[in-house]
Amino acid sequence: MTTRTDATPTTAGASPGILSGAYLWITIGACALVFLGAFESLAVTTVMPAVSADLDGERLYALAFAGPLATGVIGMVIAGNWSDRRGPVAALYAAVIVFVIGLLIAGLAPTMEILVAGRFAQGLGSGALMVALYVVVARVYPQDLHPAIFAGFAAAWVIPSLVGPTIAGVVAELWGWPWVFLGVVILVVVALVMVVPALRGLSRGGDPTTPWAIGRLGWSVLAALAVLGLNLLGDIPGAGPLLAVVATVVALIAVRPLVPRGTLRARRGLPSVILVRGLAAAAFFGAQVYLPYLLTDRYALTPTLAGLALTGGALAWSAAATAQGRWGARLSSVTAIRAGTIFVLVGIALVLAIAALDLPAAVIAVAWVVAGLGMGLMSPRTSALTLAMSTPQTQGFNSSAMTVADSFGSALSLAVTGTVFTSVAAVLDPFAAVFVVAGGLAVAAAVLAPRVKPATADAPVSAVDDRYGRGANGAVGR
Repeated sequence: MTTRTDATPTTAGASPGILSGAYLWITIGACALVFLGAFESLAVTTVMPAVSADLDGERLYALAFAGPLATGVIGMVIAGNWSDRRGPVAALYAAVIVFVIGLLIAGLAPTMEILVAGRFAQGLGSGALMVALYVVVARVYPQDLHPAIFAGFAAAWVIPSLVGPTIAGVVAELWGWPWVFLGVVILVVVALVMVVPALRGLSRGGDPTTPWAIGRLGWSVLAALAVLGLNLLGDIPGAGPLLAVVATVVALIAVRPLVPRGTLRARRGLPSVILVRGLAAAAFFGAQVYLPYLLTDRYALTPTLAGLALTGGALAWSAAATAQGRWGARLSSVTAIRAGTIFVLVGIALVLAIAALDLPAAVIAVAWVVAGLGMGLMSPRTSALTLAMSTPQTQGFNSSAMTVADSFGSALSLAVTGTVFTSVAAVLDPFAAVFVVAGGLAVAAAVLAPRVKPATADAPVSAVDDRYGRGANGAVGR
């Protein structure tokens, strides 16, 4: 097939669709890789109680979830730097290999300690995989197809939320929990085979003179440790909240070199794109974790019924992502991001009102449909806008920064809301307190959303101007 080494728009009319002959197999393969990563994450959530009981690993239960999130940050930085130097092909292959190794270790683990080590490898590989895939998108698809392929990625993340837990439960009952890990290995290999033909014809791209960012790698390790600490320190009696604050400060310091310069100051253009994406993810997932808890604890619903609220949000996310992909350039990315953040804010505000006023449980499902619409509208467009504001030499770093914002924002939010939930239970409604925190993050995302448009035209950032790669739009570097 014919591949492209940049993401410039076509000038001879609209490009063929992402399922046309030129792009069919790489679209299916890339979406399949995203799907399998998401499926594995949700499937593990379903079977981990059985794993923990079988391996006597209750004390490492939380670490089995926090570990992959932390190591994923490291994988993102490595893959981004590697892609900027040598192109995304080798980084993608390496990411898949590490992910498969992690699956094999976890599936064959005789102890909980070894299983957690496998989970660490899974996180490292899956974090690198997403960054490499984003750079592949920039190299293969013309810019006017970016909203459509990112809509496919969004759907690939959402669909597992509908089928993943059920399939994982059936597999664990019929063949045992190890096959939840081992079975995915076969599917990952099949998905990679679909992508190989397109990667074989893809020019390496990148700039070999780009230095290996050893400093950024060190910061990513520190950020990962801080994220891990945030998920563990808050449970320490007495000193937990104070230690969590210290870990938060360390995490914010460590993440600065991993995102565009000016991100934490909401600098116009790409830095604000990254920040708004992280804030929206933090708000959405920080609230979503507590919705089933609220419904089962306060409304006495079964877990199955409680899960329907999340299913509605997942379907809305998928529908909105598909719609924005079809609208293409008729809906500007800036408008989609602004509207999406407002929808997320409205959805979380409704959930807060429900928790505070004891409104009927059915209203929660409606509220989360609204929030899901917002995420489906804005998430693919932040991806598209990030690539539009990148040069071929900075696509790896910027893609890495985007995925770091997702993981880092969600991890911070979950850690903070977890601390709030346990610390205020004696004096306040803990659910309302959690949704206040999530709502504050959503307000920040909505307020800052207009800043995703640079002061100048939405052109790719300038070439790197120093060893940290600081472009005129602050696109790369600190």
